[in-house]
Amino acid sequence: MSHKILLTSREVNIILHRLACQLIEKHLDFSDTVLIGIQPRGGFVANRIKQILEKEYNVPEIKLGNLDITFFRDDFRRHEKPLEANKTEIDFIVENKKVVFIDDVLYTGRSIRAALTAIQSFGRPSNIELMVLIDRRFSRDLPIQPDYRGRQVDAINNEKVKVSWVENEGEDAVYIVQKS
Repeated sequence: MSHKILLTSREVNIILHRLACQLIEKHLDFSDTVLIGIQPRGGFVANRIKQILEKEYNVPEIKLGNLDITFFRDDFRRHEKPLEANKTEIDFIVENKKVVFIDDVLYTGRSIRAALTAIQSFGRPSNIELMVLIDRRFSRDLPIQPDYRGRQVDAINNEKVKVSWVENEGEDAVYIVQKS
């Protein structure tokens, strides 16, 4: 499998700061806004955004949760090996809150559709927005578009976008990987 670097650690950091600033511009007061990382990989982006907002822009008490969508996906029975669920960690009510879903890559839109269904277990949000680090814009199966996007990528179907995080792969980087 060949791969080429799409974003370096420095570029990922710049994009995360820009996304945090866009959230501040739109929300100003985060008392009615909650951030929800879509498991497994959206949690990394969501944690970074929360850290940037709190430490560098002094936004107090941001509510952050992680949502597992494994059994809400429309394809979860189609895998050859059993899927392993992730952990949902939402210790607050989303009723009448502005929810910002955060994920690393928006591809077909099916994960977001699953998240829209899964979040209903925690209440009815007043508004839902979507933030993604990478938007693979020509690969959508569903009419879902991000409100906040880090970078748009035009990858063809035999290419995969892989996001690496220092927390689990030892580096922050985004690659385009050629599948064989």
